[in-house]
Amino acid sequence: MTEAKEIRPGVAVIIFNKKGEVLLQKRADFNLWGIPSGHVEPGETVTDAAVREVLEETGLLVKIVRLIGIYSDPRFQILHYPDGRITHFVTCCFQAEVIGGELKAASPETLELAYFPIDGLPENILKMHPLWLTDALNPMQQPFIR
Repeated sequence: MTEAKEIRPGVAVIIFNKKGEVLLQKRADFNLWGIPSGHVEPGETVTDAAVREVLEETGLLVKIVRLIGIYSDPRFQILHYPDGRITHFVTCCFQAEVIGGELKAASPETLELAYFPIDGLPENILKMHPLWLTDALNPMQQPFIR
């Protein structure tokens, strides 16, 4: 495993529609599908960062409804960016509900947005995102630490 040169706090937000489908974003940096996610900026809480990232990347205003888990396992949380950066993320993953806005891929970080059925996720998805989704669907409803 290649060693990460930096560690960053991250957030991810799982959003289900009324049909139980999950919102995914096709990311410009990797050209892969994934759960809307991003970095915590200085001076921000993780929940503020989660709401901001969703708005920037999807055009949707959301309300956080629960913490799904905190993820730091290097096997899943080290990202190799196309520009050569290697970053280890400690990600707080939340579930949120849409309270406003309009779904649109207006950010340069977003190539496409779509809701997918849980049993019909795209094959070209970021490696850690199916684990986050599995945990979100777990009936225990207790946060995971992985």
